[in-house]
Amino acid sequence: MTRFPDQTRAWAITDGKAGDLAQVLGLLERAGVAFESRVVAPRAPWVWALPFGPLDPRERPGRDGGPLAGPLPDIAIATGRRAVAALRALKSASAGRTFTVCLKQPATGRAAADLIWVQAHDRLRGDNVFVTLTSPHRISPARLDAARLNPAAELAALPAPRIAVLVGGPNRVYRYSDADIARLIAGLERLRATTGTSLMITPSRRTPAALTAELVARFGGPAGFVWDMTGANPYVDMLALADAVVVTADSTNMMSEAPATGAPLLLFRPSGDAPKMDRLAATLIDAGIARWLDAADAPGDRYPPVDATETILDRIAAAYAAHRAGAAR
Repeated sequence: MTRFPDQTRAWAITDGKAGDLAQVLGLLERAGVAFESRVVAPRAPWVWALPFGPLDPRERPGRDGGPLAGPLPDIAIATGRRAVAALRALKSASAGRTFTVCLKQPATGRAAADLIWVQAHDRLRGDNVFVTLTSPHRISPARLDAARLNPAAELAALPAPRIAVLVGGPNRVYRYSDADIARLIAGLERLRATTGTSLMITPSRRTPAALTAELVARFGGPAGFVWDMTGANPYVDMLALADAVVVTADSTNMMSEAPATGAPLLLFRPSGDAPKMDRLAATLIDAGIARWLDAADAPGDRYPPVDATETILDRIAAAYAAHRAGAAR
């Protein structure tokens, strides 16, 4: 499907965080436009005032050697406190020609960009705000189909049914106490015992070493797989082969990627105070997509895959077309 005019040029603007970059790339890879990834890294004291204050002078649009150097794009999509400030500067430098898109609720409100996408658990609403249940991502139907045709050998060798386990770790709002670790292990043990499934487990960079070691000890070996953090992560292969998915509820991205499979979703909540993440979990549960691991002896039922990426792209394309038409007038 052609959503954008030929020769459309786009920038993905982030501060390099993997989770933020994945959301922007998830959109631009499917958009069918030429795009470049631009990474901002503002210095002190400018970084302290972002997203409200001025840009670091060396990162101003058009500055040679800066992240926003070169001809300005037709579309700029940004996410993250450091990156969103660049949208305001690009809009000004392009005299309004560059169409700006902000992903996730910006602290600066609805004036942050021409179009703002937020998830349903965010509070921001307005004429230029677009809301979906899940976030954009790179787990496209084509990637899942390709992985099912040629999965990683160590995963294909596991007896079915298989459950993918996506493990995050501590962040600003969640802790992984010893009790949390014990509770997660107990939930996985119970699930394996009641369903007879093989577990395919991927830790992340944030996963505590003690939890990773416990996962390897309990679930590694011939009847299970735990990624050892070396080589390519078979994350997409796990999702493609999964008859159900367990996700720790500290990651918006993982909670949005898993529903793209249509496989039953079980959520594990670490200890901490995170109202926004709790609202996201509640919306997934209310939609019949997820249930809590602590209260489940077995996964629920399959559902039509939920992937907001295409829907968000359609909205961006429509808004960009209106922007171009307005500029032409």
